Order: sequence, then structure tokens, then C-alpha cells
Amino acid sequence: MTKIGISKQLSQKQILENLELFSKKDKFSNSGILFFAKNVQKHHEHASVRCLLFKGINKTLIFDDKLITGNLTEQYEGALEFLKSKLELRYIIETAGPRVEKYEIPETVFKEAIINALVHRDYYEIGGKTHIEIYDNRVEITNPGGLVNTIKKNEFGQRSVSRNPKIFSFFQRLDLVEQVGSGITRMREKMKDENLPAPHFSIEGIFVVTLYRPIEFNKWIESWTDKISKNQIKILNAINNNTKITHVELSKKTKLGKTTINNNIQELKELELLQRIGSERKGYWSISTKR
Repeated sequence: MTKIGISKQLSQKQILENLELFSKKDKFSNSGILFFAKNVQKHHEHASVRCLLFKGINKTLIFDDKLITGNLTEQYEGALEFLKSKLELRYIIETAGPRVEKYEIPETVFKEAIINALVHRDYYEIGGKTHIEIYDNRVEITNPGGLVNTIKKNEFGQRSVSRNPKIFSFFQRLDLVEQVGSGITRMREKMKDENLPAPHFSIEGIFVVTLYRPIEFNKWIESWTDKISKNQIKILNAINNNTKITHVELSKKTKLGKTTINNNIQELKELELLQRIGSERKGYWSISTKR
């Protein structure tokens, strides 16, 4: 209780009643069970996180498989520990002060993705588990339940409505949720700051966040030489050197006409290799270095 800033002077029952974690029959509500039950999975067998490490870019070879159980706080901490143990970590030593740890994917981003999965998943979907899957080129964090019905597709990332408001409230009390509605924007900005592809969100039925791991651009572009045109390679190279490059600058850099550039950009978008983040004037390009 101290973690969420609640006084020890109140009885446990009074605290739980104040937090509205009892149902009308004086029993734990689902939110109460998920946070405070001694054996959460006895009541909700499917309320767990399965963490998987694959070799390659598909599900053929499993290198590690761990099921994280316990209450939601324990699931968050266990999933976070698993992900940290599998991602590349480097240390930055400044001239003064302690060394700084930097993961290949910004820690803020994958923390946000795990919290979102636990907060917004559908806990009534029998058999559905939260999944964290790590591949050579990406991390996928999946939870049952797509976009909340009250949010339209074009409002995604701009409005925040929780499927589980009490769970959301508890994670807020634990200081694990920041400004309401800012999570998606923050994830995009952090990935951009590290010159990584923007997160990809699939919101139909099952919610999937894909975070692409950094790979060497020249090696990646070589793997696509037999799948895309020379003009498209020119465009991707120019964008890789300057993600804020304009259409006019692209034309000068690649020596291609406006129509040719627009047609090739459209094809790259359809291949999900390129996307525009933000407006034409203030936005930037994001290359999805998938394989």
C-alpha cells in the first residue's frame, strides 16, 4: 500500500473499500483480484504474460519461453526484467557523473508498451494472454482486445479511454503512467530521438505494438535490392540521411521528378517500409527497417 501513497493508519478493509475494490457482495472486484489476490491465476487463469525469445524473424525457433504470473505489479516487473535481459545494453560514460545505461530500444518506450498492454487488455477474453515476443529485428507486445469502442481509428494516439479505469488508476498511483493520452506520442518521439523506426500499432481485435530493433541500414537496404526499384533505394537512402527531407530536396538529391517520387513513395508506404509521421510541413519520415 505504501507504494501507492496510502496511509498505513487505515485498516486494510477500509483502504480497499475506499478504493472501490469490493463488489456489492463484500467480495473482491476483478480489479481487486488482479492487484491483491494471493493467487490471481486461481481466479483468472488467463491473466498472465507469456514472454518468448525467437531466433530469426518468425516463430520457428524458440530460444526462451517464460510465463509471468502473480498480480499485475509482479507481471509488469517480471515482463520488464525479461525484456531487459534480452535486449542489447550499452553504457555511456560522461566526463562527470555516473555511467548511463542505454538499451537498443529506449526503456521509456518498452515500459509504456508493457503498461499499456496490462492496463488496456480485455481480461474477460478466456484463453487470451498478454504476449511479449522478441525477434532478431523487432519486439512485439500483444494483448487481447483491440481499440476501445469509444475511440475512433483516426483518434488513436490523441484520446485516451481505458477499458479498465481502476487498473489504470492503480498504475497511476504507482507512478508508472504519466500524462493521460500522451503515451503513444511519447513512444513515437523517443524512437525518433534514437533514429529508430516509429512504433507500428495494429488495433484490430488483438492490439499489437511492434518496436523495430536497430539494424545497420546498408545491410538492410541490400536485403531489399531484389524487391524494390533503384529509384526507391535512392529515395530511402536520401531519407535515411535526413528524415525531415522535403519533396523538393528529395527531387534534387535523387534527380527524380515530382511524379516519380510521389509514385515510389506511395509504393514504399504500401510495402510498409516508409511512413510519414505528422504533417507535411512539420512532420518527418520514418523507415521501417523490417526484413
